[in-house]
Amino acid sequence: MKNAFLRFEAWMTSIAMVGACAMLAIAATLGMFQIVTRFILERPAEWTEVLIRFSLIWMVFLGIPAAFRRGAMISVDVLYRWSSPKIRRMLDWLVCVVSLVLTGILIWWGWDYANRGGMQTMAGLESLSMFWAYLAMPVGAVFCVLGLIGQLLDPQRHELETAQ
Repeated sequence: MKNAFLRFEAWMTSIAMVGACAMLAIAATLGMFQIVTRFILERPAEWTEVLIRFSLIWMVFLGIPAAFRRGAMISVDVLYRWSSPKIRRMLDWLVCVVSLVLTGILIWWGWDYANRGGMQTMAGLESLSMFWAYLAMPVGAVFCVLGLIGQLLDPQRHELETAQ
């Protein structure tokens, strides 16, 4: 059961990371397009600025699960290094529970915020609802839950391994 969950979590975290990379590529492409239209063609495309902002928001929320999974998000390095293995496991549980509470809040209020913002439209893109921009919070938080549980079941400490 544990291995099946870890495979599922790795697959979902990979999907989230691909999404984060795609959002970065979209933001970079739109940024270049904005430069060309504004400074070369002298006819700025206002809609690109809004899409860049929201693609960066989606990038962050989709990239956070990978940071959680690699143990690089919440750093308790000093306590972890000074502790015995039993205390380290208790720290893992404490960090996981606190982080799950936070992501639960993000899911709950993020979904509420997305629904409330659904009546708004994006400036420069009046045909798109703000729901799609605000949806980044609960979607990213759901991916984070999987990463946090995966980190608890199979701890990885990449930031501790590279620290001096």
